[in-house]
Amino acid sequence: MNACTILSGANAVGKTNRSPRILLVKPPAELATVRALERFQRLEPLELSYLAGALPPYHAVRGLDLRLSYRPWRRFVREVKDFEPHLVGITAFSHEYRQALALAQLAKKTLPKVRVVVGGHHATAHPDSFNHPHAVDWVVRGEGCGPFSQLVAALAANELPEPSAALLPTGELFQELAKLPPPVFPPATQLPRPRHDLWDLSRYAIVWTHENPRAFAPLWRPVAMVRSSFGCRMRCSFCPVPVLFGGKHWPRDPEDVAEEIAQLPVDCVYFSDDENFLDREFSLQLAEALAKKGVRKRYFAWVRSTTVLKNPEVLRAFREVGLDCVFVGFEFATDRELRAVNKGATVNHNLRAHELLRQLGIAVHGAFMALPGFTHEDFDTLEAYLREMPPAETSFTVCCPSPGTPNWEQEKARFWVEDPFVVYDCMHPLTPTTLPLDQFARRFARLHHVAA
Repeated sequence: MNACTILSGANAVGKTNRSPRILLVKPPAELATVRALERFQRLEPLELSYLAGALPPYHAVRGLDLRLSYRPWRRFVREVKDFEPHLVGITAFSHEYRQALALAQLAKKTLPKVRVVVGGHHATAHPDSFNHPHAVDWVVRGEGCGPFSQLVAALAANELPEPSAALLPTGELFQELAKLPPPVFPPATQLPRPRHDLWDLSRYAIVWTHENPRAFAPLWRPVAMVRSSFGCRMRCSFCPVPVLFGGKHWPRDPEDVAEEIAQLPVDCVYFSDDENFLDREFSLQLAEALAKKGVRKRYFAWVRSTTVLKNPEVLRAFREVGLDCVFVGFEFATDRELRAVNKGATVNHNLRAHELLRQLGIAVHGAFMALPGFTHEDFDTLEAYLREMPPAETSFTVCCPSPGTPNWEQEKARFWVEDPFVVYDCMHPLTPTTLPLDQFARRFARLHHVAA
């Protein structure tokens, strides 16, 4: 493909109109477990909002969240036919990559001259999954705003974008570029303001519970996502964030975040930071900026127990401006297991942080994991902890290696399925279990009843 045929025929931008039409797509979930979770938590595709925010305002950009469609494949074909995009951009987590690839193939079948670019977490960790030149033209790795805007600018000029470790053309050059490390994430202050207007926020909601239901409305709807920082400095072995962000934490400008929140047409905000309050100074500045603007909404955030204990004044400040709930990764019921995954916290840290959050009136969602190597004794220990734990909403996952992490490379030879992403929902173990699988499944399911 040479530069003069990048956009040709009916799908050409044209000499007098150099503003390409761009369709940004969130795939529907393939796994039934993920679709079931969406009944309790469905949030806007913020990653696509950022891509749209990186483009000039005169480009025609549409967002299509196929999780909201009863017949997503028909809806996608109809949208492609009606809009006739020059470029289709598809994002994908690992459990969505097969759906993303199928959508790319369907886009080409529906509109043969359309160009397709795929990005997201899976493309960053496993770019080879999308090296299918018949369906995908480019793969974006790492933070997408920069390479995506470069791609669009090249298409608008009817030129080819420069290949790089961040923007990989499928085909001959792909393997060489894919061997390079993922690009370094840029400072968060260089990122654009996301375009929340791409989505009907009334279609998004979350449900959280509280030990005092009379004083807490469990349904958050409509809800918007906001990212005040990127990355995390911790090195938990099960988490892909240190790999994706190089073990660094980048906060945004607190005034810019506060202004974004102030302009949102909703009263509920879900912070999607990997760890909201890791940077004490930034967190206090953001709480102060929200207070000065008179912005009071309901906030949900992620926080480590060690951060709660280290910076309780941050949690108090955010409680005053509307922090209602926090997600805390308690993970395990023993210090031995916490050390094994390099959590950097102890059971005592978790218990003390839990009690402090309760004193502040902040609802706690405690997340726990089961290791494939769990025995009946390990499940018994976790169940005993759950019975004694102060009131909290809980969730449970099976600890699985994350794509792109050292754990993944160490364990992949033991995976019991040829394509691990077929069951990559953190509800199915990827490696053999110590207990017979049916017994492991029954004990895992019982955790939900014990914690209820």
